[in-house]
Amino acid sequence: MPLVFIVVTTDNLKNLLIVIFNSEKLKIPVSERRREVYNVCLFVRQSIFFHFFIKHSSEKNHVFLPKIFMAEKINPYKDSDQSKKIQVTKMFDTISKEYDGLNRVISFGIDVKWRKKVVDLVAKNNPENILDIATGTGDLAINLAITNAKEIVGLDISDGMLEVGRQKIKDKNLDNTISMVIGDSEDLPFEDNTFDAITVSFGVRNFENLEKGLAEILRVLKPEGIFVILETSVPTNPIYKFGYKAYSKLILPTIGKLFSKDRVAYKYLSESASVFPYGKALNNILTKIGFTNVKHQPQTMGVATIYSASKA
Repeated sequence: MPLVFIVVTTDNLKNLLIVIFNSEKLKIPVSERRREVYNVCLFVRQSIFFHFFIKHSSEKNHVFLPKIFMAEKINPYKDSDQSKKIQVTKMFDTISKEYDGLNRVISFGIDVKWRKKVVDLVAKNNPENILDIATGTGDLAINLAITNAKEIVGLDISDGMLEVGRQKIKDKNLDNTISMVIGDSEDLPFEDNTFDAITVSFGVRNFENLEKGLAEILRVLKPEGIFVILETSVPTNPIYKFGYKAYSKLILPTIGKLFSKDRVAYKYLSESASVFPYGKALNNILTKIGFTNVKHQPQTMGVATIYSASKA
């Protein structure tokens, strides 16, 4: 059966009223702004194959969105009642010792090249201080040291990951430049307008509340500062997309089962990547939050994307 979407809306997309995904519906009040509606449409259009119909309707009370698009519903442990934040923390604490090695294998080492491009973007702004959110074991924070920033803060909710990072920083004699702190990306322990640059590498899709986390980042970023995201995405080319989905749904979870202490971790990482907004859809979310000069650069056939933005 083909996937059919019916979108009921006004002429100017001011009020999106109904979206039906094969009769599975989620009811949400329609007190949303036009841009939020547009984000939904972009997300739907970029995510999967479908027939898209725009019609008019007199209904004015609710929006129906398919559950599959609610990225925050993708949690590591589906049988757990704990919040996504707690589950993600537990998952990364469990896999922290093996994370670096498996990450190199899973990405074929290409993630090193992607991080270098992030560093190059940040370095152009000559930042004096940098915040690396979801720093994990500190790979990006360590790479950012070549920017000659006086202070680099790596923040993560997993102390297990941070502990691995602290040892790596010590081994490279970067203790005086890089500090690793435990913290929540949606409640950052910093004053407004603190950092010249902020980065997140493969972390925003783990935010429990994406918009809240991005709003916090905007708050602590200095005016004219730079914000850079490196995140997985889905190729738009049908051939590449097929290969990507086959790899992420079959091979990636299998590698996780064979070599990881946490069998569900890499299944979660694959599933969360497949439903997370990317490309123009994420650009629109960033713009809605208040970021300016929002751009994105697909990497390696679109399997990852680098986003850059600023603050007025």
